[in-house]
Amino acid sequence: MITVVGIGEDGLDGLSPAARTVIDNAEVLVGGSRHLGMVPANGAKRLEWASPFADSRALLEPHADKRLVVLASGEPLWFGAAATLTGWFGADSISVIPHPGAFSLAAARLGWAMQDCLFLTIHGRPIESLVLHLAPGRRLLILAEDRASPAKVAALLAANGYGPSRVVVLENLGGPNERVTDAQGCASDLCVVAVECVAERGVRLLSAAPGLPDEAFEHDGQLTKRDIRAATLAALAPVPGQVLWDVGAGSGSIAIEWMRAGGRAIAMESKPDRLERIARNAARLGVPGLEIIAGRAPDALPLDRDPPDAVFVGGGVSEAGLLDICWSALGRGGRLVANAVTMEGEEALVALYGLHGGEMTRLSVSHLDRVGGFHAWHPAKPVTRYVGWKK
Repeated sequence: MITVVGIGEDGLDGLSPAARTVIDNAEVLVGGSRHLGMVPANGAKRLEWASPFADSRALLEPHADKRLVVLASGEPLWFGAAATLTGWFGADSISVIPHPGAFSLAAARLGWAMQDCLFLTIHGRPIESLVLHLAPGRRLLILAEDRASPAKVAALLAANGYGPSRVVVLENLGGPNERVTDAQGCASDLCVVAVECVAERGVRLLSAAPGLPDEAFEHDGQLTKRDIRAATLAALAPVPGQVLWDVGAGSGSIAIEWMRAGGRAIAMESKPDRLERIARNAARLGVPGLEIIAGRAPDALPLDRDPPDAVFVGGGVSEAGLLDICWSALGRGGRLVANAVTMEGEEALVALYGLHGGEMTRLSVSHLDRVGGFHAWHPAKPVTRYVGWKK
């Protein structure tokens, strides 16, 4: 059994008698140098975390049959080490003794009700992931990477129309060096950044609902336009945690909006300039975790992985055998959505419909444009959409 003990900046003095007893009787004590330094020598073998952290599994495994105690910051199952350890060894092998963590202490210092806050981390994660969570009036508590993080958060807020937001930095919470300051005055790597989001007056905010403005994406014309994109995503039916394959991703707009709805996505594209553009769009729109695969379908399809929950084919619809391979790759309950603007592409969709049923829809959108001194409707190319569900 591995026991994970949460420990704060107040060290052993802040621990319960039960936590102290577990530490005192440990045969093997594991943690970072800062935490191990809080515990006087007690005869236990001491191991520091490996770098990278993922290598620590091999460090712990030889001692799993001993009284193994792991020291972790605050609440170990909240962006903490215990969450990783349960993944490695199973929940039945892990016992956790929590301690008030940085988020609890930060909320207490600010007088913020925790149920009204959103708890995030940029420790070891891209700061761009914060963009997705910005909204007027929202309160964010963000676990920082280091002392430079608060200034980076402030810059990100300004770049996304939230420059007037209130930013507070809480350092070394629970310890003798605790300090509350602003983003520019942070002196400690151990800090939480608190943000009360305020949008600039008149700024155009981006919704989490499908159908972002076309100008939100950098593109070379290979973009599923806003109205068609909103309808396409409605047909794909994003569900948090589910996986989408975006085949022939172009600018990545479908995969990005799927992820903004809480899912995971893999974007496949063959052109190098578009691959770079997809990565920039994903970072700027708050989903830097989008996985991008370089290559042309069907060869680039990750068929060796678990079946996707949804597949969107926006490019290469008429490629011989592509739709059949994508359909076969789907898991039960999965859905395939494909759009076509050419007769060849439409023929491929009709053939798929003949094999598997589903829905065929013709989508036609017109926009009002100026013609000389007058206005007239300008029709876009009609899009034929196939939607199929795998039973």
